[in-house]
Amino acid sequence: MGAFVSELWEFMKVRKKFWMLPMFIILVLFGGLIVLAKGSAVAPFIYTVF
Repeated sequence: MGAFVSELWEFMKVRKKFWMLPMFIILVLFGGLIVLAKGSAVAPFIYTVF
């Protein structure tokens, strides 16, 4: 996982694509929220968002 993050950072640094960083952060946060809430009482509310 660390190698992927460092390669992604190098890509954004070399190509000046820093605008992509907020998108990746939001995707990771939503992915983690879905994984963590899969078996909880919050799950029905999360799935209605999508």
